[in-house]
Amino acid sequence: MSQYVYKLPDLGEGTVEAEIGEWHVKVGDRVEEDQVVVDMMTDKAAVEIPSPVAGTIASLHGEQGDIVAVGSNLIVFDVAADDANAAGAANDTPADTAPAPAAAPAAAATAAPVAQPAAQSGKRVLTSPAIRARAKKANVDLSLVPASGARGRILARDLDAYIASGGKLTSASNDSAHEASGYAATDEVEEIRVIGVRRVIARKMSESKRNIPHFTYVDEIDVTEFEALRQHLNATKSDSQPKLTFLPLLITALAKTLRSFPQCNATYDAEREVVVRHKALHVGIATQTGDGLKVPVIRQAQSKDVWTLANDIRELSELARNGKASKAQLTGSSITITSLGALGGIVTTPVINAPEVGIIGINKAVDRPVVKNGAIVVRRMMNLSVSFDHRFVDGYDAADMVQYIKGLIEHPATMFMP
Repeated sequence: MSQYVYKLPDLGEGTVEAEIGEWHVKVGDRVEEDQVVVDMMTDKAAVEIPSPVAGTIASLHGEQGDIVAVGSNLIVFDVAADDANAAGAANDTPADTAPAPAAAPAAAATAAPVAQPAAQSGKRVLTSPAIRARAKKANVDLSLVPASGARGRILARDLDAYIASGGKLTSASNDSAHEASGYAATDEVEEIRVIGVRRVIARKMSESKRNIPHFTYVDEIDVTEFEALRQHLNATKSDSQPKLTFLPLLITALAKTLRSFPQCNATYDAEREVVVRHKALHVGIATQTGDGLKVPVIRQAQSKDVWTLANDIRELSELARNGKASKAQLTGSSITITSLGALGGIVTTPVINAPEVGIIGINKAVDRPVVKNGAIVVRRMMNLSVSFDHRFVDGYDAADMVQYIKGLIEHPATMFMP
């Protein structure tokens, strides 16, 4: 039996590090070659890492959320000598120099002073490392220990009293008034580690707001005829055609608009200090998922009809929500559209999806009384919000662009004219 050390490989496009998203194995598991053992998160997508050998997991280097540099040790396998030698050609660490696996944790005490198991509550309590160690050894769930320290901090005397009581202490802070109201007084806090997609989002949003001088422009649009067209198309579509939302029609209007405003369909290469204007419209669709916001990309949108766009939106959004969108499907957009749908509100100030120079925000469409031809009538109105990088797009150009797309939306037949 030998050991084989697997190092994090280069995941492409200049990636120098990746985050551990989820381990699919634990120490002691038997794995087969090509079995997925861990998901690694890059700036763009999740990458499934398969086992390079068949063997047993001897040690894992890192926990969920840890950042691992390319070339660093990731997994140590116990493998047959022949398998280790065969795989060694692709690995920099010889089998006989692999680090020894971490020692197994000490066996839990057979008799604990407290009756209940140390169940994980999911809420991190305030206390010292020494008290945590004592609680772990005594099999005590610290979330159940009444605290007497400042801000709900558990002190040594609190743990001593809890253990002495056999785990039967309750907090004295729940007075009758609190109990009657159904709200108990508490200083409990919950700490949530920022990892995975949420960490990527946090970093990208911070970089965008720190590096890009945003400005936002908002205008209201009469979408009555636009909505009538959408409803007509849905009522007359074939069974094989998808149901249309606002998005495919808006993308059609945007594609025509950007022919006249190429500076708004652009990305900025900061390293070369070059603005890249795109003749093709590669539109990112901001999509809410269980992991956070992802932006799948519809490529060559200017060459597609509304039905194809609707299909692409549906398919790519589903891939993003299910975590199956590839890195290629989540990169390369030239401008992004973000929509809160029915929650759209009155105005948004969307954050630019760098390296793009602009983003479009759709707000909620509502029926409102407006003055039209000297009479008060009910029209369906919607505010359109745009944010642009003021280094490369002037306020006048942004307003002009919105007025152009407003004209198309308010007279939707013009969207389909040459």
